[in-house]
Amino acid sequence: MRRAVLLGNADTKRTLFLKQAAEQEGLSVLFLGWKDWAEHLPDGELFLKIDPPLWRSCRLEELGQLTEAYRKELASISSVAKEKPLTFLNPPSVITELLNKRECKERLIRAGLPVTEFLDGNCGSRASDAVIRKNKDISGRVRIQNTEHLLEIMKENRVCQVFIKPVWGSGAAGVSAFRLHPGKGKMSLYTCALFKPEQGLINTKRLRCSADAEEIRQFLDRLLSLDCVVERWYAKAVYGNCAYDLRVVFQEGRVDYLLARLSKGPITNLQLNNLPLASAELGLSLKVREQIEELCQKAAAEFPGLESAGIDILLEKKNLKPRIIEMNAQGDLIYQDIYHENSIYRRQAARIKKWLSEPDG
Repeated sequence: MRRAVLLGNADTKRTLFLKQAAEQEGLSVLFLGWKDWAEHLPDGELFLKIDPPLWRSCRLEELGQLTEAYRKELASISSVAKEKPLTFLNPPSVITELLNKRECKERLIRAGLPVTEFLDGNCGSRASDAVIRKNKDISGRVRIQNTEHLLEIMKENRVCQVFIKPVWGSGAAGVSAFRLHPGKGKMSLYTCALFKPEQGLINTKRLRCSADAEEIRQFLDRLLSLDCVVERWYAKAVYGNCAYDLRVVFQEGRVDYLLARLSKGPITNLQLNNLPLASAELGLSLKVREQIEELCQKAAAEFPGLESAGIDILLEKKNLKPRIIEMNAQGDLIYQDIYHENSIYRRQAARIKKWLSEPDG
């Protein structure tokens, strides 16, 4: 017997609106929660969609631990798939690969795809070979681990502004934009993270800006002590008086949904009270739209089995060249869609319905 199963969290928008889409397709979808999914996984052929677990903690220091627990759950699902006939919207192994911002982008770089590039990693002229070897990750790229190291790397690469992101996490957790003003030595920092002595670094939903050099240094030392990537800060395309980037929901080999995220600051995530805009309002040329589609197709092809992805795209201000900021194997929840047509989840429901109707074997 064939059945569709959603593994996720009860009463969340992800669950409710996928169920709504399934009902519109005349489908019955069995829901399983993360706490006891293994005990209740039914027999038979299953189509399994995996939604991310809910993390109650807002402490950035716990991101690695929380992600590791999630990766272990995904590994358990992969093990079950060796014994049970499971079909996935996105395989757990692919979800795992995309959780790591560094390794995901490294793969895109090796494929020659345009991305928001890492700041070239070297420890600077004063670093010993031993220090360089100690700080290298598995890709051979040097991790920047404190403010002084960051400033030295920026100086050597003649870069004045960067983004700093924890390798693990989503929803702009810990994402920070740092600018060093050439010649004056002044600094500015934009972030939705906050340091509290009793909690450490925590993620908030409010963007803050600081120009206090000592405060910024202390903050960056704490942030960079975590496992972070440092990327070049590109000037984004502008609409009106706001910069913007794009969230693409890429499903079944094509752009299924395209939304602009507008902000007067450098961080565009919508949960920070930034402005969504239908992409049609941007007036992008056919050439640019085709470039976005082609880039998403090539990026998704680097992760075999990936059927649904949220891909964040930056358009360079000077020429609208698209670059991938990051990819998410579970980036399909778009409020502007679920409260309008719910087209993303309806597409997934149609995919499940097609699978259920296919001949066995």
